Amino acid sequence: MSEALKPPVAFTPNVETTTEDESETSQGLNKALHDILETTSENYGHAVRSVHAKSHGLLEGTLTINDNLPAELAQGVFAKPGEHPVVMRFSTNPGDILDDSISVPRGLAFKLLDVAGDRLPGSESETTQDFIMINGPAFATPNAKPFLANLKLLAKTTDKAEGAK
Repeated sequence: MSEALKPPVAFTPNVETTTEDESETSQGLNKALHDILETTSENYGHAVRSVHAKSHGLLEGTLTINDNLPAELAQGVFAKPGEHPVVMRFSTNPGDILDDSISVPRGLAFKLLDVAGDRLPGSESETTQDFIMINGPAFATPNAKPFLANLKLLAKTTDKAEGAK
C-alpha cells in the first residue's frame, strides 16, 4: 500500500529559500542546457529542446477549478472557481530523441491561459501559467544544485549510451 501524500504547504513569500551560490548554480544550469542544445543541434541538423525534446502528444482542453476545493488546495490560480483554456504536452526527458522502447521518465507540461494575478518582474503583461510534471512520486533532487549535477551527467551522455538511459 502506498504512503499517503503530505498536505501541500500554503505558499507565502517566506516559504521560498535561496542559497548563497544560487547565481553560480543558475549559470551552470544555463551552460549545461546550452551544451546539450549544441550537441543535439549538431546531430539533428537543427535545434531541439535541451530537455524533453521528444513530444508524444499535444492536447488542448479546458481546466475546471471546482468551487469546493479544500483550503490547502485553494491557493494561487486554484483559489477561485472557474475555467481556463489549457494546452498540454507529453514528452520524455532527454534532449536526444530516443526510440520509444528506451524507458526514460515521462513528462507532462501544461499551460493555463487567461490567468489573472501577480507576475514576476518582466512578465507583468502575461496571462499564462505553466506547470511541469514528471512521472515520479517526487522531483529527483531537493534543489537546483544537485539538479545541476544530474544535468551535467545528462549533458555528457547526450547522443550516447541510449540503452543505459
